Amino acid sequence: MAVIRRPLVLAAALATVSGSAALGLPAVALAAPAPAGGRGAPAIELKDGTLDWGVKESFRTYVTGLALGKIETTNGARQAAGNGPFTFVGGTGRYDLGSHAVTTAFQGDVRFVSALHGFDIRLADVKVSTDAAAKGRTGVITADVTADGKTKDEVRLASLDLSKVRPESGADGAMTFAKIPAKLTAQGAEAFNGMYQEGQELDPATLTVRPATGPDRPEKPAEPGEPGAPGQPGQPGRPEQPGGRPGSEPGQPQGRPGQPDPGTGTPSGGRPAPGTGDQPATGSDKAPGSNTGSAPAADSGRLHGGNLDWGVKKKFRDYVNGPIAHGKAEPSGGATATAAGYRFPKGHGTYDGKKATLVAEFNGAVRFTGHGGALDLKFSNLRIKAQNGKGTLIADVASKPRTEEGRAPAQVVTTPDTPIADLKLPSGALTAKGGVVTLKDVPATLTAAGSKAFSGMYPAGEALDPVGAAVAVEPGAQLPSGATGSDGSHASARGGPAGGADSAPGASFSGGSTAGGTGALAATGSTAPNGALIGTAAALLATGAAATYVTRRGTTR
Repeated sequence: MAVIRRPLVLAAALATVSGSAALGLPAVALAAPAPAGGRGAPAIELKDGTLDWGVKESFRTYVTGLALGKIETTNGARQAAGNGPFTFVGGTGRYDLGSHAVTTAFQGDVRFVSALHGFDIRLADVKVSTDAAAKGRTGVITADVTADGKTKDEVRLASLDLSKVRPESGADGAMTFAKIPAKLTAQGAEAFNGMYQEGQELDPATLTVRPATGPDRPEKPAEPGEPGAPGQPGQPGRPEQPGGRPGSEPGQPQGRPGQPDPGTGTPSGGRPAPGTGDQPATGSDKAPGSNTGSAPAADSGRLHGGNLDWGVKKKFRDYVNGPIAHGKAEPSGGATATAAGYRFPKGHGTYDGKKATLVAEFNGAVRFTGHGGALDLKFSNLRIKAQNGKGTLIADVASKPRTEEGRAPAQVVTTPDTPIADLKLPSGALTAKGGVVTLKDVPATLTAAGSKAFSGMYPAGEALDPVGAAVAVEPGAQLPSGATGSDGSHASARGGPAGGADSAPGASFSGGSTAGGTGALAATGSTAPNGALIGTAAALLATGAAATYVTRRGTTR
């Protein structure tokens, strides 16, 4: 009887269904005969499978950051260092050679809990199944979801698209499907209480399966002592281990699901030459330092007005105004909302053209509130200190910092002179032209003190929205029209003497309703009954290191 080499059959079959033969696995293995008796295609038992899946990175960041909660893994599941994704182990199941469908159940539970926001959510009995009708090219992740003490079994959390995923061979006959795209299903959206929408991207999943029989071992001993019947000497020519198993993996994309942080791109419409993008409309490609514009009064020292354009962080703005925080952003003191964030007017301070130093302070403030007052963060008295290509964005911060116990103080705590962001100025950025120093789309990264202002929801080094500013260093100098911040804002300040506070038309980020109800601390005004109220802000889908609030209403069915 012919021997079925199960690892090779599995490898070749999986390679075929994925449309990839680049692994060098023998396609002839697909010709393994079906069992005697006219039965259908055989199934291969699987064991020791693993599933690497983080659910949603921004959700993990929120739980351990803003919510001051914790994530626990039990029953064999583990979490990668640095609040990374989870690994579910002990996978057992079946692979059908006819339909290429895989069904694998894993061990391990993951629990998300926060006393501050009143949620306790557990995922257990995680399974991965692929669709037989689609020849294994699509699949689903299911789990038993427990929230508020109630469990829903077999919740279809994520749909999987394996159509472009190449299987990779590994030790012990293992086959790995890396970085499988995952999207929220309709049931998943319901479990997330509508705070995620069906079709939104979740973290990609990596599935590894192994045949229950050992690599290249026959199901029965091959009885090597007998020479075999005459006429069959050519049978053993099939290799058990394909030579030169390719060990080099073809460059898996390592990027995080989700989207480069908005506002960190290069300035739109500016010249691409390094160091000149912040000096508009000069037409000069000369080296930095060869200023051909009008020279500033270097010894005058005093500024004669100006504007600062900054959006803080787009993800944060969208989160505050979104369906979770049900909050709002309120500019005040002369600050105004623009399409790219906020404009802070009436710049004043000092400038030294010879030393290339700038200290500019601006009027106005912006305050973010949400969750019925649990979130309260205000930036005011913003100022820029810059010298020799380096700068700092400083502000007075008023907030309700979280305690280690997860509680927020009843009153706002003010911390003056907080360095919020480090600024990286291009060469020649502090050179005046037409009596104006213009900074356009200056990259800004969060400082350690700035991270603390956000209650740790963003780590130090995280990219914030770029900073733009224009200040007059000569009396009567005309500030440029248009915003100096990012996102291609249509903001427009009337041409005229510097120091005006005119804001541009454009999208206002100050909209949004206040939190409703008088329920628990983390109430968002949701009208949904208690359930699996898992969620993150829609804008925090991109990368990285963002945070959201999971909320629950303080009523029962």
